[in-house]
Amino acid sequence: MSPAFSICVYCGSRSGLNPAYAAAAAQVGHWIGSHGGQLVYGGGKSGLMGIVADAALQSGACVVGVIPKALVEKEWAHQGCTELYIVDTMHDRKRMMAERADAFLALPGGIGTFEELFEVWTWRQLGYHDKPIGILNVAGYYDRMMEFLASSVKEQFLGDWQMALVRCSDQYKALLEFLVQAGGMAPLASLDQI
Repeated sequence: MSPAFSICVYCGSRSGLNPAYAAAAAQVGHWIGSHGGQLVYGGGKSGLMGIVADAALQSGACVVGVIPKALVEKEWAHQGCTELYIVDTMHDRKRMMAERADAFLALPGGIGTFEELFEVWTWRQLGYHDKPIGILNVAGYYDRMMEFLASSVKEQFLGDWQMALVRCSDQYKALLEFLVQAGGMAPLASLDQI
């Protein structure tokens, strides 16, 4: 049976300082699995990556991991994935993840998470895809980034329309419902306001 929807989650290979980050990763994975969805992610078993994958698997989701050869040992590829792809390069990884997803969600993470988020956002504004993008702002993690981006709009390097291509929220259920509905995937019973 094919999944009702497929969400690509970008997140840290570390758990971070605040326990709220790990809790949010588990909530997201559980939500995807309990709603009949598929998780696409970077294929690691450590940090938030492992937490979201484990929660999705425990909740019945198909979990698709995509990891480059160079990172298999560093991130310790998650052998429990439903499908695990070991690819040659980061470009191959990001392309496959994007192709397998109906929507994208960034959880807290480091430079890799930022790079993946901004690349898929850039692709969206250039018209390479029209899939929805969300940022889960757990415990205010992304507050300062969003403030900086607002200043980029003020300085006329970004437009309001570009900012509108990404939905940022601290409410994981409402944000996931938005991504599923905006992506034209299986409708849910209700959509909470974000």
